Amino acid sequence: MVQSQEKTSNLPWVEKYRPATLNDLISHEDIISTIRKFIDQNQMPHLLFYGPAGTGKTSTILACAKQLYSQAHFQSMVLELNASDDRGIGIVRGQILNFASTRTIFSGGFKLIILDEADAMTNDAQNALRRIIEKYTDNVRFCIICNYLSKIIPALQSRCTRFRFAPLLPDQIIPRLNYVVEKENLTVTEDGKKALMDLSGGDMRKVLNVLQSTYMAFKDVTEDNVYTCVGHPLKKDIDNIVYWLLNDEDFKETYQKINKLKLDKGLALEDILTQVHLYIQRIELPPRVISQLIIKMGNIEERLSQGCTEKIQISSLVAAFRIARNQVSVDDD
Repeated sequence: MVQSQEKTSNLPWVEKYRPATLNDLISHEDIISTIRKFIDQNQMPHLLFYGPAGTGKTSTILACAKQLYSQAHFQSMVLELNASDDRGIGIVRGQILNFASTRTIFSGGFKLIILDEADAMTNDAQNALRRIIEKYTDNVRFCIICNYLSKIIPALQSRCTRFRFAPLLPDQIIPRLNYVVEKENLTVTEDGKKALMDLSGGDMRKVLNVLQSTYMAFKDVTEDNVYTCVGHPLKKDIDNIVYWLLNDEDFKETYQKINKLKLDKGLALEDILTQVHLYIQRIELPPRVISQLIIKMGNIEERLSQGCTEKIQISSLVAAFRIARNQVSVDDD
């Protein structure tokens, strides 16, 4: 019993608080209710779950599996393969085929094969899987999980019932976040929660990972601590950067200030660009000027993604705002 408690306490919070049953899931009620009907009526089809990371795809099918099978039969009735496993054509023809083709003596019903992150499977492996799905439907059900539906061949898509898991809304994340905060006895401010929401982009896994990291580093989970923990620009840093870009007269001095701040805080220029983009949407500038600024910032981001030097791109950012300021001055005249 003591060993079990120690094992639980040492788990990452993502696994420690993973929903164990369908009732524990915090969102996608329409999907959950549909799957619950499939289980109750013993009419489970092959499933295809797709959508961004951290939206509950794996948790949903694992909760289904726990409802379908007892703890004693779980290992013999469920095969789970994810990105850490080799899932080329050899595995499909070997391990998956063997599991699908064998029947269990002591438990009736179908087996369940979960293929997590299936968009990493080769086309040859997916084509081989297509035939197995057709041949062994009496004995096995497949749940294919992926982030990008376009990477699953149409032949597999047509054999499955598809469900899209959208990013979670803050209203869906907050209750679960409050539950974890209460269980772990954490000190979390309201602006700290908002920072977690802003960083997560609807990814519950990211919320819990950043929450645990911030707690381990600072104990108190505040907005500044959350942003500092993940190396994200603070709001006051973005305020300063935009102020320098819009008001400083000396090009070299503006460049040096931004570069020094970036190096001192260990920030990525991509993150600065993203936050500056959001900031300029909230200030009053002529539409033509904002359009040109966004185009230039988009070009800078593209060049960064191709591996261009950050120092040159900082200069390009300063130049883009200098041109925008000149245009505003001309329009005012």
